[in-house]
Amino acid sequence: MGAAMLSELATEIVVPVCAVIGIAFSLVQWVMVSRVKLTPERHASSANSSKNGYGDYLIEEEEGINDHSVVTKCADIQNAISEGATSFLFTEYQYVGIFMIAFAILIFLFLGSVEGFSTKSQPCTYDKEKMCKPALATAIFSTVSFLLGAITSVLSGFLGMKIATYANARTTLEARKGVGKAFIVAFRSGAVMGFLLAANGLLVLYIAINLFKLYYGDDWEGLFEAITGYGLGGSSMALFGRVGGGIYTKAADVGADLVGKVERNIPEDDPRNPAVIADNVGDNVGDIAGMGSDLFGSYAESSCAALVVASISSFGINHDFTGMLYPLLISSVSILVCLITTLFATDLFEIKVVKEIEPALKKQLIISTILMTVGIAIVTWIGVPSSFTIYNFGVQKVVKNWQLFLCVGVGLWAGLIIGFVTEYYTSNAYSPVQDVADSCRTGAATNVIFGLALGYKSVIIPIFAIAISIFVSFSFAAMYGIAVAALGMLSTIATGLAIDAYGPISDNAGGIAEMAGMSHRIRERTDALDAAGNTTAAIGKGFAIGSAALVSLALFGAFVSRAAITTVDVLTPKVFIGLIVGAMLPYWFSAMTMKSVGSAALKMVEEVRRQFNTIPGLMEGHAKPDYATCVKISTDASIKEMIPPGALVMLTPLIVGTFFGVETLSGVLAGALVSGVQIAISASNTGGAWDNAKKYIEAGASEHARTLGPKGSDPHKAAVIGDTVGDPLKDTSGPSLNILIKLMAVESLVFAPFFATHGGLLFKIF
Repeated sequence: MGAAMLSELATEIVVPVCAVIGIAFSLVQWVMVSRVKLTPERHASSANSSKNGYGDYLIEEEEGINDHSVVTKCADIQNAISEGATSFLFTEYQYVGIFMIAFAILIFLFLGSVEGFSTKSQPCTYDKEKMCKPALATAIFSTVSFLLGAITSVLSGFLGMKIATYANARTTLEARKGVGKAFIVAFRSGAVMGFLLAANGLLVLYIAINLFKLYYGDDWEGLFEAITGYGLGGSSMALFGRVGGGIYTKAADVGADLVGKVERNIPEDDPRNPAVIADNVGDNVGDIAGMGSDLFGSYAESSCAALVVASISSFGINHDFTGMLYPLLISSVSILVCLITTLFATDLFEIKVVKEIEPALKKQLIISTILMTVGIAIVTWIGVPSSFTIYNFGVQKVVKNWQLFLCVGVGLWAGLIIGFVTEYYTSNAYSPVQDVADSCRTGAATNVIFGLALGYKSVIIPIFAIAISIFVSFSFAAMYGIAVAALGMLSTIATGLAIDAYGPISDNAGGIAEMAGMSHRIRERTDALDAAGNTTAAIGKGFAIGSAALVSLALFGAFVSRAAITTVDVLTPKVFIGLIVGAMLPYWFSAMTMKSVGSAALKMVEEVRRQFNTIPGLMEGHAKPDYATCVKISTDASIKEMIPPGALVMLTPLIVGTFFGVETLSGVLAGALVSGVQIAISASNTGGAWDNAKKYIEAGASEHARTLGPKGSDPHKAAVIGDTVGDPLKDTSGPSLNILIKLMAVESLVFAPFFATHGGLLFKIF
């Protein structure tokens, strides 16, 4: 079999060093963003100006607007958004914290009861000759790793929100010097979040493994089984973050758009609109905090799935620590690769005109994928023996290191393909979105029909890409291959998150420009940044959904092995009923989240109308609207409405596993995976396309777009309605579904020992 070239000591050094480099790099980016001042002082000399324009003070480019008042206004608006987002997240985390403690107790009780809370050593699950640590130890350590994952997930989301609200007004102010300067601030801020999240996730996991090892010693099977709680903690927090944040942001957005743009004919983000602050707060709590937790969850789960399978393969049996930590080595290299990639956007190439924005973001994806392919090849060559065995449903399968490289590579490139297909279907530079915009000539109904058709069609190529990656990786390295393919797809997570977070930051910057009364030229620049950000957000969702499919399949494989199921036979009634119920769950979940957005938006529309009708001088701009009431409506609705969908996802595996047993549960997981991926891709692409069709008409950049515009025309109103329908699809149900399929799989894996021992109560009775 041979040993890896990289020694155990070198592995122990490389992983934390790369994580620390990632954290240091994000702090450097943050320092550079903070050089843009939000105080109207004039003491900066032009002598210390740099290429990125930090030193030179804001050039007065505004027509007839005093520089001081603009900067002060921007700072005030930024404070209002930041306070709103922070108070919402604190409220949300109070509720989520109660759940976290309750669920941690549940994990301890369920897993501890497997051997009746015995403290005696027991025979290992996969090798009955050896003795392993007691089930009670697994219960305690699974609970600890669940709490670690949950806290890291919450922290990832919160830090992301803080950075985004710190950078939004700075992006607006830099837009006065040109689109390139604004792009760099928004992108650097996104990079702060991306690198912090990737590095923190890696570091916490690495420390947890080393601390757990002090107790477990040679029992690696038990050690890595306990580590799966980390993925469960990450994803369960992400579910509440995504659903709660998604309901918040879309209730405000729909309310602001329907009354402001359609009924009152005022621009988006007009300060007279009472829902405008809530709308901008929503971008930060949904698109930034929710998405940060979501991608952290995917990352934690794909690492855990790979580690669990590796622990019962030759890496775990022979105690090859370097081979065992192969998933963490990939993540370490990915931080270095993404660091180099980021420099291409911020330091090596400068954006001068609007049309260079989208290509610059696309180049980020391509450069990181090419460099990462080289990085994976090096890690596989030095970190893995030339041949080794992987556990494959009861037998050990011999795998060569080049086959493992292909598994990770196929996931990585499938991610890029999914990203580009998503971009083709959601960017207004291509014909699909332009066709949707054109359909607005005949009203909102045709716009909705065209948009739905586009979403369904956009599923085809991503599903083929996922199917091919599953086939290739499973053929080469069984379930371990699928787990590392998912890790491959997520290996450019720091760059992916930077691109993704850039979108909401630009969106906020545009809102601040409008509210601060800046000139039309500034708003055009921030709109151009935002339109590119919309597409990149759709690409980010594509990555999240694609990786969720692979992650949940790998977790499903680990669950089937752990629950000692030899085959999952669709023709047995136990499995088939699970399959058909599992396929229904994403629809039930989507119905809940869509209805929540609808009912919260209804309250918001009524409140906005009330203020326009009852506050004298509001439309003329003489009176200020009551922003706080709208913020409260969104907060109350999202906190109340996030609990039922969350309970559905968290309780389903527990109820099915306990009462119907592991075979039915395996059917439920397979059904939810198969239907959830399709709905998630079509929902997020439909919503993205409608949003960009509206922006296409508003921008009026081409002859065709000008025939549909301007703002306020009938086709534009039809486009706004399409965009409003698509909002909950692309920002609430779609992105939350990928958490549903991952979370149910990882939860089943964590509780597998309990289900295998005590599950299937109903079938035992009858």
